[in-house]
Amino acid sequence: MSDHPSLYDRFERAFMPNYGVPPVALARGEGTRVWDVDGNAYLDFVGGIAVSSLGHAHPALVEAVSRQVATLAHTSNLFLHEPEVLLAERLLGLLGTPGRVFFANSGTEANEAAYKLALKYGRREGRSYFVAAENGFHGRTIGALSLTGKQSIRDQFGPFPVDVRFVPYGDADALKEAVTGDCIAVFLEPTQGEAGVVPPPDGYLAAAREICDATGALLVADEIQSAIGRTGHWFAHQADGFVPDILTLAKGLGGGLPIGACIGFGAAGTLFAKGDHGSTFGGNPISCAAALAVLDHVDLDHVKRVARRLRAGLEAVDHPLLKGVRGRGLWLATVLTEPVSGRVQEAAARAGFLVNALQPDAVRLAPPLVVTDEEIDALVSAFPAILTEASR
Repeated sequence: MSDHPSLYDRFERAFMPNYGVPPVALARGEGTRVWDVDGNAYLDFVGGIAVSSLGHAHPALVEAVSRQVATLAHTSNLFLHEPEVLLAERLLGLLGTPGRVFFANSGTEANEAAYKLALKYGRREGRSYFVAAENGFHGRTIGALSLTGKQSIRDQFGPFPVDVRFVPYGDADALKEAVTGDCIAVFLEPTQGEAGVVPPPDGYLAAAREICDATGALLVADEIQSAIGRTGHWFAHQADGFVPDILTLAKGLGGGLPIGACIGFGAAGTLFAKGDHGSTFGGNPISCAAALAVLDHVDLDHVKRVARRLRAGLEAVDHPLLKGVRGRGLWLATVLTEPVSGRVQEAAARAGFLVNALQPDAVRLAPPLVVTDEEIDALVSAFPAILTEASR
C-alpha cells in the first residue's frame, strides 16, 4: 500500500466492492516498467492480465491511437470504416482459414457472441445442451457465466438459461461420453487461464475436434488470453493442429485498448442474420487502429526466445516453496508447494516486480511480449529471495 491513503479511500467510497481495494496505485508506465503514485518502480510481469502486448506507452501504439482519435473516433455499427475492415482481413489472413468476424469490446462479449451463435445453430438443428470444462473461465455476463465451470463465481447467479454439462479438463474419454448428437457446442480454452495456466495433455484438443466432428457439435476455442502471440503462436490452437468452428479473442489484441472478436469459420461464420446481434462500440476505429499496431509489432521469434529463457530460468530455481512451472510461451504459472501465492505477490511487489496470485498455489506471469533478456534475468535472480520472504 502506498502513502496515498486518500486515493484508496476515494476509490473505496466511489466504487462497488467487487474488486476490494487494489494494493498498488499505478501512475504511469514505459515499456515493461510501471511506477506507482509514490514513484516506486516495478517490472510488470502481469501485463494487465495478458493484455499489454507491447508494454506501456509503446510509440507505435501511441501514434496509431493518437492519429485515429484525431481522424475518426466513433461511427457506431450504422456505418463502416476502414480500420475495422483492415483488422478483420488481417486476422483472417493470420488464421489462414476462411471465416467471418464480429467485433465486440471485451472477452466476455466475444464469448457472449459465440454463445448466441451456437444457440442459433442448436435451435436450428434441434440440439439442447452445451459442454464445457470444469474450472474453465469464459466471462461474467450471464451467457458466458453459464459456460464457466468455476462454482465460486457461478452458483450464486443461477439458474442459467441453458443446460451446460461440465467435464474434467483434459479428459478426452469424459468429453466423448458427454458429447452426443444433442450437444450444441463444446467450449474449451486451449490452455485454461484462470484455473492456473493449465495446458491440456497432448492430443486432447485434436480429440475434441474429432468428437465434435463425429457428433455435429460446434467446437468453440476461447483464446481470450492465449492468442496474439502470448504462447509463441498467433493463436494457441495453431500449435495443436486443429481449427475450431468458432474462435474468441480479446485481451492482447488491443494492447490495452478494449476490443474483442468472435470469428466463425465455414458455415458458422454465416449463422447470424441481419439484426441477430450487435454492438454500439464494437469495432471502434480507435481500438481497431490499436489492434493493427499490435499485430504489426508483435515479434513471434522474440516471444519464443525470451519465453524459453524465462521458463528455463524459473525451472532452475531450487527452493522448497517452488513445486514447478507450467504454461506456454510468455504465459506461465509458478506452482507452489503451499497455498501462499498472495504472500509471493506481496513479496514480489516489495522487490519491485508485479506478479499475480492467480490460485492459492499458483502465481501467474504474463509480461508484455516485448520483455527483454535483462528483465527476465532480473526476475529470475530475485525469485529465490521472494519465495524465501513469502515462506516466513
